[in-house]
Amino acid sequence: MDRTREQLLDEYLVASARIGDRKAFELLARRWRKKLLAHAWRLTGDTELAREAAQDGWIEIVRGLGRLRDERAFPAWAFQIVSRRCARLVGRAQHDRALASAVAAEPVGEAEFPDEADPGAETRLRAALARLPPAQRAAVGLFYLEDLGVAGTAAALNVPAGTVKTRLMHARRALRAVLEGEER
Repeated sequence: MDRTREQLLDEYLVASARIGDRKAFELLARRWRKKLLAHAWRLTGDTELAREAAQDGWIEIVRGLGRLRDERAFPAWAFQIVSRRCARLVGRAQHDRALASAVAAEPVGEAEFPDEADPGAETRLRAALARLPPAQRAAVGLFYLEDLGVAGTAAALNVPAGTVKTRLMHARRALRAVLEGEER
């Protein structure tokens, strides 16, 4: 498999950061901050929980980066750390009914969907994504938006590859229904 320039740069930054290069780590963090935050948001459906999970994830990444032996494994490893942090935060918060409903539905804010008045396919797709269950939303995000593939998505979510395939199948079915006007 040919690796992209972006992947090669990330691998270089991981290797450099692992041996103590602060500038490399800062650049790596800058490049991955939004990706990990978006992943956390897809899992939690809550902006504040996502920020907390991503921040806690970065602490664990800093502490564990020296033990990471394969630079190519960084994406799945980092997403897995944030997935675990999200699971812990959501697990703690499930006693609160308001938060439980927030986990089930992704918030729709002006910053996320600026073209709300546009009834186009992109707006319908974003709305359909927001209605997916968190597990499906996370699988779609990692597989399609982060380009991790089934194995990488499975590693990031700490689930079997078959589970990822099933979640993607159900998510595609739900999204197709919405986009074709057959909302469930």
